[in-house]
Amino acid sequence: MQQNAILLMGPTATGKTDLALKLANKYPIEIISVDSVLIYREMNIGSAKPNKEQLKRVPHHLIDTLSPLETYSVAEFIDDAVKLITDINNRGKIPLLVGGTIMYYNALLNGISELPPADPEVREYIEIEAAEFGWQALHAKLSEVDPRSGAKIKPADKQRLSRALEVYYLTGKTITELQQLSKIHRAKDIIFLPLAIIPEERHILHERISTRFKDMLNNGLIKEVEDLRKLYPELTSDHTSMRSVGYYQVWQYLDKHITLDELCEQGIIATRQLAKRQITWLRSMDVINLDIDANLNFEKLLVNLRDMVQSSGLF
Repeated sequence: MQQNAILLMGPTATGKTDLALKLANKYPIEIISVDSVLIYREMNIGSAKPNKEQLKRVPHHLIDTLSPLETYSVAEFIDDAVKLITDINNRGKIPLLVGGTIMYYNALLNGISELPPADPEVREYIEIEAAEFGWQALHAKLSEVDPRSGAKIKPADKQRLSRALEVYYLTGKTITELQQLSKIHRAKDIIFLPLAIIPEERHILHERISTRFKDMLNNGLIKEVEDLRKLYPELTSDHTSMRSVGYYQVWQYLDKHITLDELCEQGIIATRQLAKRQITWLRSMDVINLDIDANLNFEKLLVNLRDMVQSSGLF
């Protein structure tokens, strides 16, 4: 049986979730989340997670799967997504992948490089090195053996820096070399309809981002992070979940590194920067750019999108 799926991509705050739910009113859709934050439990406000009624009305997958203490790799997402797409197709439903983690989409469409799995002993060795010499020294070491990774990874990005060194210690090859070798394409037999919302009027998107982040604060984002810190005493700002935009800034505020006004300002700036990166990545990919008006009004688009899905012949 041929496996098909629709991809609905776009930067944060463009209304992808709302559009997906409206499509689900017309088609037998099951939604697969393509979001590196929605996968965490108890992280609802800062992730703009669909509410309980929405989750109940339309089947959703890859939401509330992990605790904030856990990590989730691109490879794990690909494995999960391919299995879900197959299962949903076999049920006679349409898999609709929705979210803003463009790296996941890129891996689905173009494959990923095969890298060695994490090695606890090597990671512990790197931590010992960092404690003795400092992360700046480790960054200098990485830059010496792998200038390209050194230029892309900041010394403060401990997770990516550690991983790049770990790969080099395990294989004797740099992560740049391995990424340029043959790729694994686990989704190569799936036919995708890759749709993207790429707003042209940046100021409209900036206004939506500002409003949404302020709404998150008003709706209890700070208390949500306070509750997470109590529920998971081992949780730190170095965990992947807490490096997410919004959560990281709240953590800094709770640790009294920034004021409430700075939290709001930095959260909005960080979200805008995220949206800019998402748009840049989408423009480099082979996607169908959906025609939307300057105000991101989806009513006209919704009609055209239904026609597009029907005319694709995939469903």
